[in-house]
Formats: sequence, C-alpha cells, structure tokens
Amino acid sequence: YLKGQVGPETVAAMALAAAAVPVLLRYTGVRAKSTKVERIVLTMLRLGVLAVVLFLLLQPSLVVETAVPQENFVGILIDDSSSMRITDLGGEDVAPRSDFVAELFGDPDSDLLNALNERFKLRFFGFSGSAERLESIDQLTYAGDQTHIGPALDFAHQELAAVPLSGLIVVTDGADNSLGGLSASLQSLRANSVPVFPVGIGAERFDRDIEVASVEAPRVVLSGSQVAADVVIEHKGFAGETVLLLVEGPEGVVGTKEIELPPQGDSTVAKAQFIAATQGPHLYSFRIAVQTGEMVRDNNQRDVLLVVQDRRDKVLYVAGQPTYRLGKVRSFAIDDDPNLDMLIFLRMAENKFRRMGSEDESDELAGGFPTTREELFQFKGLIVAGFEADFFTADQRQMIHDFVSQRGGGFMMLGGRRAFGEGGWYDTPVAEILPVRLEPPFASEDDPYYEDLNIMPTLFGRTHPVTQMADSVEMSLRHWETLPPLGVVNRLGEAKPGAVTILEGTPIDGDRPQVVLAHQRFGRGNAMVFAPVNPWYWQMAYDIPLDDQTHETLWQQIFRWLVNDVPGQVAATTALERFAPDSPVTVMATVLDDNYIEVNNAGVTAIVTAPSGNTRELQLDWAIDADGEYSASFIPGEEGFHSIFVQAARGGEPLGEDTTHIQVAELSTEAFAAELRTSLLERMAEETGGRWYTPQTLASLPDDLRFSEGGTTVLEVKDLWDMPLIFLLLVGLIGTEWSYRKWRGLA
Repeated sequence: YLKGQVGPETVAAMALAAAAVPVLLRYTGVRAKSTKVERIVLTMLRLGVLAVVLFLLLQPSLVVETAVPQENFVGILIDDSSSMRITDLGGEDVAPRSDFVAELFGDPDSDLLNALNERFKLRFFGFSGSAERLESIDQLTYAGDQTHIGPALDFAHQELAAVPLSGLIVVTDGADNSLGGLSASLQSLRANSVPVFPVGIGAERFDRDIEVASVEAPRVVLSGSQVAADVVIEHKGFAGETVLLLVEGPEGVVGTKEIELPPQGDSTVAKAQFIAATQGPHLYSFRIAVQTGEMVRDNNQRDVLLVVQDRRDKVLYVAGQPTYRLGKVRSFAIDDDPNLDMLIFLRMAENKFRRMGSEDESDELAGGFPTTREELFQFKGLIVAGFEADFFTADQRQMIHDFVSQRGGGFMMLGGRRAFGEGGWYDTPVAEILPVRLEPPFASEDDPYYEDLNIMPTLFGRTHPVTQMADSVEMSLRHWETLPPLGVVNRLGEAKPGAVTILEGTPIDGDRPQVVLAHQRFGRGNAMVFAPVNPWYWQMAYDIPLDDQTHETLWQQIFRWLVNDVPGQVAATTALERFAPDSPVTVMATVLDDNYIEVNNAGVTAIVTAPSGNTRELQLDWAIDADGEYSASFIPGEEGFHSIFVQAARGGEPLGEDTTHIQVAELSTEAFAAELRTSLLERMAEETGGRWYTPQTLASLPDDLRFSEGGTTVLEVKDLWDMPLIFLLLVGLIGTEWSYRKWRGLA
C-alpha cells in the first residue's frame, strides 16, 4: 500500500472484511433446519469473535499524561465562613460541615490526605471575605461573615504561580455572596490550564427552615410617608402554616402582617406597610420568629437601611380653570404639607393667569408656563389639569415629554373636559409618556361623555403606598368599599404594556372596569393619570364623616409618591447600603447639567463622615466607558452609620449635590441561601476542566488530579490488548455462539 494514504485503521478494517467473507459464505450457504434469524445471530456472534481477535493482534495502547510524583503542587482552599458551622451532615448523628473538613484534612489517618500527600505537595488556604495561607487547618475558625470564592481562587493561583500546579481543590458549600462573581477568575484559571476540583459540603435542601430571602424597599423617603416593602419569604417544611411578620424601626414595632406559607418549594411575597416618621438613617428590621425545628436560626430577619428625609420638593401644578378640586389641593398641599413646595399656574379667564404658591411674591412663571428646559427641569413634579394641548407650543409639549424621559421627573395628567383625548393630547409627544392609550373623543360637544364609577384598588393597587387608607391592607380595602362613586368625563383607553393600573372603576350600570389611576416608568421618570373630576366628593358627600381624611390622604400620598424617587443633577449611590467591617465601599455618582445631559469633565468630590464625626475627602474619577458616571473607593474604619456627601462642579460653577448613607456592622450574610449550591460547583469544574465531588464520590479525587493537564506531567503508555476484560469478552462471545447453537439444535 501507499505509505501515508493507508493507516492501521484501514488495514484492520480490510482484514476484518476479509475474515468476514468466509463467515458470511458459510452461514448464508447453510440451510438444513436453521431459520434466517438463527443464521443472522450466528453470523453476528462469529463476526464479533473475529473483531476481538483482530483487536488483540493490533496490540492497541492508551497514551495518557500523568503528574510526576512529588513534583507538582495542589492548592486546597477551605471555606472558613460561618455557614460551615451549619449542622446538616450525616443521618441520625447529624454533624456540622466543619467536622467533615477536620475528618478529611485534620486526621493523620485520612485516606484522602495520605493519597494526596503520596503524589503531590499540598498547600492549604482558608477563605471567607478574604483568603490567607494556612500552616495548619487548626487555624480555621469558621467565623467569617462572607464567602468570596472568586478572590480566593485568584489569591491561591497567584501564591502558587511560580510552581507546577496540578489543580485547586475548593472545599465549600458554594454559598458565594460576593458582588464580582466568578467569571473572570474561572477564565484566568482555564487560560493557565489550572483545573478546579470543588468538593461540595452540606445539604442541597434543608428539612425545616424559614428564610426572609430579600426585602425590596425604597432607600430614601419623605418624612411621614407611607412605605411599602416587598418581603420575599422562602421555606421548607412549613407548608400551610401561618407566621407573623414584624417590622421594627426606631419607633419600635411599626407594622405586622400574618402570612400563610405556600406549598412546599414555593416562595411568597408579603407586602409590609408602615409609616417612616423619624428623620435620618435608620435600620428597619423585617423579622419572623424562629420556629420549632429550624435548621438555621439567623436567616429569619433582614435589616434594611432607610433614610428618612425632611426635605421640600418643588411641584408645578398647571390648571386650565378654577375648580373646587384645585382649591382643596391647594389647601393641604401648600398649607399643610411641609415637604411639598407647590407652585400653581392657573388660567382664570381668556389670557388671564394667576400664580399661587408658598412664595406668592416669587418671580417664577412670570412669563407663563416655562419656555426653557432649565426653567421646567427645576421642578420634581408636574401636574397638568384641565389644559388643552393647543395651549402649549410644540416645543413645550416636547419639553413635558423630556421632563419625564430625560430629567426623570414625575408627571401626572388629571381628568377634565380639556384633558386626554378630549383635550387633543392623543397625537402629541405627551401621549407617548402616559400609561394609557389615548383616542380622539367619542362624544360630541352636544352630548358630552359622563360616567359615575365605583372605584376600588386593583389586585396590584391593594398594596400600593398610594392607596393605603388604614393600618392594614384588609382594613384599607374595607374603607374603599364605603366610598361613594366619582364621575369621569374622559374615555381612557387600555393601560399600555408595562403600565400598572392602581385604581379602576366600574360603571354603576355596567360591569366593564375602566382605568382610574395608573402609572408607568418612562425613561428616567414616571408618568401617571388620574381620571375622576370630582375627587373632593370623597370629603364633601353627605355620608362621609366630617373627620374622614380620605381625600387629603389620597392626594398627599399621590404627590409624595410622584416625586420621591426623582433624581437631581447629582445622584450618589453605593452598590449596597450595609457593609461588613474592613470591606471596601465604592461610591458612585451620576452628574448631569441643567438640561440633564451627562457631564464628563466635572470635578466631583465626596466627603465621608464617620459616626465619630471624623471626615475624609475622596476625589471621584470619571468612568471612561460610561458618560456622566464617577466613582471612588474607601475602607471605612468605624462601625455605624456613615454619611457620604457628594458635590460636583464644572468650570467653578456648581452642578449639584447629593447625600447617601451606609451602615458598617457585623452582618449575618452567611445565614442566607446557605444550602449547598450544586450548580455553582458544577460550573466551577466545567469551566476549568476539573470535576466536582460530594463526600460519597471523593475517593476518586487523587486519581483525577494525577491525570489533570496542569503541572509537570509525563506520557504513560497503558496496553489495552491484554486487559482481562478483553479475554472475558472473547470467551463470552464464543460461549454464547456455542450455547445458542446447542439451544436451537444446530450443534
């Protein structure tokens, strides 16, 4: 044959085919009393025998890379966090996870440790929030309050970078709670041919446990505002049981809620309602009492930092005509609410306007509705009531659109004969920001539309902070049922995708609900609609008690919610609001100009004030890959509340300022999501070329490390042709053929 064109595999195939020819001729030529099926079976068995014989004649072998004994290193990283103290290993004699570590690496008679010592030089590391080299595992304390696996891998890899490294063993429950994730660390290890061999410790699912998994609440609220927090509760083993959620703040217990836990495996979201009254940064605790038989006791409580501010937010109210609604809004919004600075622009008659507000002598709006973005963007909220679209110029209508999308303001349109579609707003940029679809008016001027609606919160709206009229959701709903109908003069379309309906009304003589109060996020801001034209009736109706505050409470909660999250030109944030001692804190700031366009050449400074009153100054650097974003990091030296005041200027002219707060304290992070995270361990092994283990599969770890591609290796040739399995296979095929012929009477 021609060298290079015909290989050993081809020769083997040709030899097998040549040997198969007489076999096929022999069995196909046989007739006697054999059937076709019998001849096929005998042919296949005989061909199998020939294939095995040919395999033996070729004398195949397997070439593998193996680590050179005692010339390679293995790093062993042991989780030193407090979650390793959880007692969930074993059957009847349950033991903490740390006992397994001591059994593996602290016992001199450990089979695993001896097998690893036989072949490798071992280096031990302990890690929690940071990693360190260990001379002995007796240095482990299992007291760490964080688990950062990625930085620990980077540390061990760097420490062993100068030696041949066969791999890294990571003994952990996988409860990683770092912010950075693992991707960068795993990619680096993969690129350097360093496989990771995770050893998973702990139960994948607790038998009995209740966990307050997360709390979603605003970080900043106005003093005296209604706060609604979403509390996610997960449980195992408590299906159908009722527990009590307590909310505690600086004033003591500020809210309670009974929660029926869902079927096994499901999480539930509870809406906690309370009023934040005490000014300043405060911790609010969301807690469920520890139940009998719980495996983890420290995950029943979540603490959230809430900053209560006593500030004044500017709101512009533009009204197309004097109404009783406007008078009632003015009386409480201007005179009674210290946190709202409302300026009213009112059309008294044709080409006759009046300005009203807390500062009537102000020159604001002396020229009418704002004609520049700088003038309009100084407000946090904008309310348009009873003004037709044609009153505003095309540029002013676009400015209202930009007030929401670009400035991030809160906008609301109120119902009336000149509002929505009836006011010609349906084909303007303002219609784009509204949460409902607008259509041209259906009714003629001779037969105007009017409908009385019975109004109730939607399923979502029942727990919205705007609709809360009592101390509990149930009592609030009962109060809504007592309110009389209100009238609407606009046919609002359906809510847009992504919009949320808070209140809906059902016609007295109909059953199809209509949108009454709805909102949607648009760009940086929020837009809302409120359809009724006579909400004051909820105060003036004959059957409403004189001391009923429904009307005042509704407007106050709407206005406060509308402006609460509106950003300024400078917005300061941190990734978290609570940090462990000695953890780095990154301060981030977004800087905008008067038109709320990102500024990249500003000077941004942060002043950090510690609980003791000590201050430090930070210079924030512009993030080159993000317009208008600046950041700086520091490590707080004290526990307690720290205030971070950020100010920005450009060319000597101030752009704005903002203040954010953090708390530094010992955290119970390790108590949450503390079950074994199999998926994370599998990912670590898969992305680096390693393998993950449980206590039951750990015996094969030394051999797997021996055949890893990392470190110093040699080629080892293993013969396959003389394996006992091949001999047994040959004997089995021959025996099967003879037995089959005997059974079928063909012997």
